[in-house]
Amino acid sequence: MIPVQSTSIAAVGYEPARKALYLRFHQSRRTYRYAGVPDRVYRKLMAAESKGRFVNAVIKPNYPCTRIRGAG
Repeated sequence: MIPVQSTSIAAVGYEPARKALYLRFHQSRRTYRYAGVPDRVYRKLMAAESKGRFVNAVIKPNYPCTRIRGAG
């Protein structure tokens, strides 16, 4: 997980082989795995001026997520 500058997201992780994106949120301190996220979408997230807006507009509506238990 890489800490990021964001008011809503604390850290981001990515497993390219599994196309799994991991997001840890500041407020809830919970970590979620988003499945099927292509590398190009991960790179766009990391380059986004507002990571929270990008997650709400692109990640949440398009990729299924699972809460990671014991990871926050």
